[in-house]
Amino acid sequence: MNENGTADDKAPLPPADTARVRLQIKQGTALGPGKAALLEALERTGSISAAGRALDMSYRRAWLLIHSVNQAYKEPLVEASKGGAGGGGALLTPLGREVLSIYRRMERKALRAIQPDLDVLQKLLRE
Repeated sequence: MNENGTADDKAPLPPADTARVRLQIKQGTALGPGKAALLEALERTGSISAAGRALDMSYRRAWLLIHSVNQAYKEPLVEASKGGAGGGGALLTPLGREVLSIYRRMERKALRAIQPDLDVLQKLLRE
């Protein structure tokens, strides 16, 4: 929590093996842990290819996911430059950073809200 009593955007995420939050924002437009991880990897690496490799994802799969989020929003979330002698690159746009931040904040809120019920369900599972 921050000084305003709201969830801190930088608070750690609950363990990934508990549950995953996938948002169906509108028909045909979803955002979940896979796309969020890809956007974060792209931010770290500056490259669609390197981001895909970091996630054991083919360049084609990474490119298709980025293309889908770029088409879904009013403005692109990722700007890419073509490769060549100097190499290409890709970066998150300000809107990309905002969308990623909002998704992660919503993810933390949702996982915190359902954690007590998840604990009960996990106790009901076979060993």
